[in-house]
Amino acid sequence: MAAQRHANCRNTPPARQKKQPARCRSRPSAVQSVIIPCFNTHEESSLHMNILISNDDGYLARGIALLARLAGEFANVRVVAPERNRSGASNSLTLDKPLRVRQAENGFYFVNGTPTDCIHTGLHVLPDFKPDWVFSGVNHGANMGDDTLYSGTVAAATEAYMMGIPAIAFSLAGRPMSTFTPTVEKAVWSVLTHVLRQPKPETPVLWNVNIPTVAAKDLRGIRITRLGRRHHEQNMLAASDPRGEPIYWIGPAGGVYDSEEGTDFAACESGFVSVTPLQVDLTAHAQIDALRESSRSWTLHECP
Repeated sequence: MAAQRHANCRNTPPARQKKQPARCRSRPSAVQSVIIPCFNTHEESSLHMNILISNDDGYLARGIALLARLAGEFANVRVVAPERNRSGASNSLTLDKPLRVRQAENGFYFVNGTPTDCIHTGLHVLPDFKPDWVFSGVNHGANMGDDTLYSGTVAAATEAYMMGIPAIAFSLAGRPMSTFTPTVEKAVWSVLTHVLRQPKPETPVLWNVNIPTVAAKDLRGIRITRLGRRHHEQNMLAASDPRGEPIYWIGPAGGVYDSEEGTDFAACESGFVSVTPLQVDLTAHAQIDALRESSRSWTLHECP
């Protein structure tokens, strides 16, 4: 039966879920007492793999429901996501207020914090669930090039990676998600089929997946890429509030600067799914020798 469901998903996009109610279940007196839901599609839980899923668009986003549904064909799935859109949160942690965990009627957990907070919650607060993988997304918009520095979607995967868990961030390189749902399903299913039917990596990996905005039938394949680059963001947008006081909005992302062959931008522009391996080490290794040489003349000085 499980094999038949896998075959069906490969040949036709899975049936779309109805939008889940936003209401919460009754609040538990202690998070530890919450019954743990697993969203695999098998009648009996014979699956031995656990997957934790988060995002930065919030627990009601279409992309995270899609990702949970497809991952549930392979594994036990738990969703812990922000209670609202936290795009651009990067790797920030909530340190100025307590975090609260609630559970929606569809079983998803949501947190009044950032994507990174959600990973910590999923790993340290909710009991009896040790993930083999962490997936983030599917983000409603591209996370290519410099976007990865700001993205809460990528940050959730990065946090898991730094905690020793292999992780993948998924993003649709455009909008709207509703138009390209069959494309996203095909791309995500293809990646999951490759990844989850192989042994778990011996050392953690961090991959950034971007899906082009083309029809599902026009997807050309999957390419392994490097990050491209964007120009500086556009100017801040000035406006006025109802009282006439000036207010400002961060400007849109800059245009593409480096989209040469081999970049994530080039792959998506050509109709390919881009898979970019990432790392956390920000050291500019190419500068170390030159800087070490120039530092020989450095001396310590007393502050006047």
